[in-house]
Amino acid sequence: MKLRFPVTPARVGALALAASIFVVAGCGKRDGAEGAQAAPAPEPPLAVAVKRVELARVPFVLEAVGQAEGSREVEVRPRVSGILEKRLYSEGASVSAGQTLFRIDRAPFEIAVAQAKAALAQERARNEFAQHEAERLKSLVDTKAISRREYDQAASSVKESAAAIDGAQAKLAEAELNLSYTNLKAPIGGVTSRAVRSEGSLVAANTELLTTITQVDPLWVRFSIAEGDYDRIRDAADAAQVGIVDDKGAVAATDGRLNFTGSTVDPKLGTIQLRAQFANRNLKWLPGQFVKVRIQAGAQDAYLVPQAAVTQTERARSVWIAGTDGKAVQRTVQTSNWLGNDWIVTAGLNPGDLVIVDNLIKLKPGMAVQPRAAEASKQASAAPVATSEASAAGKAR
Repeated sequence: MKLRFPVTPARVGALALAASIFVVAGCGKRDGAEGAQAAPAPEPPLAVAVKRVELARVPFVLEAVGQAEGSREVEVRPRVSGILEKRLYSEGASVSAGQTLFRIDRAPFEIAVAQAKAALAQERARNEFAQHEAERLKSLVDTKAISRREYDQAASSVKESAAAIDGAQAKLAEAELNLSYTNLKAPIGGVTSRAVRSEGSLVAANTELLTTITQVDPLWVRFSIAEGDYDRIRDAADAAQVGIVDDKGAVAATDGRLNFTGSTVDPKLGTIQLRAQFANRNLKWLPGQFVKVRIQAGAQDAYLVPQAAVTQTERARSVWIAGTDGKAVQRTVQTSNWLGNDWIVTAGLNPGDLVIVDNLIKLKPGMAVQPRAAEASKQASAAPVATSEASAAGKAR
């Protein structure tokens, strides 16, 4: 049996009102749930290690790229013409001063020496005869047996003969000198290059290059620095400490000293050329090699910041600062060079700044941070480092 209720306008209105109330209630519950999910709890401050920086007096350091060169370099050329008979050194090996490098065929020069000796002997014999003749005529001129003119001629012959002896002795010395030149000796000690001419070649005096010798101990390094940087080290240039830095940033040599300073400024580059001298006993550096030079002269006011705290981009270097409001701030800085494990920062920081030294990859501008001393960064119970303003802000929150 079905019950039927008459449909009246009053009943239709009541049903519509009930449905609308149900829909509104459902929407209210859904909106409340979504609102609860959209408002998460705030993240706790990021714990970071910091170092408080202060302005300090630190060494003034410059770095430049230089090129090594030998302190002395000579070209070995023959001083007499002849056939190159033998090479007496190993190419590229070190030689000492006075060591024989090449030998030229000696036979023609030995003959020249023999001829010069024979000519000298002839002149001495003539001189001896002229002296005897002059002595014999002197006794005759005293008795007026001969004219004075005859005696004067004999005395003049003695002097001419003596001069001829001097000329013959000079030619002998020249011949012996040319003979000695057949042994080409190293004028300095150093490292040899390859032999340009081989054995059996005919070489001309004073023109043919046979090899070169470069003295690499001590070694010279030429480099240039900006005019403004030179003005800062000018007064301390004589006492400047110069070193060579290897590819890993370690100092490979510390015994350098400046031995030349240019007297003019390059008008195109605005730089001044300098030269430093280093000991190079083990031939660690070779002429022509490019090296990084570090010059320390005088001091400057700057901040020391750990290398790990400095981030670098294509344009600039920067550090993260724990601000007095407890938030991280990124700040661009100007750096000079390294001093130990620290960067020398010349601009961009203020005395007392708290430089963040870890968790740099997690930092964002304005992020809340909880600083603690870098020495205690590994201790979980380390006390936070904060200024009075930061402490007051924390209490207010």
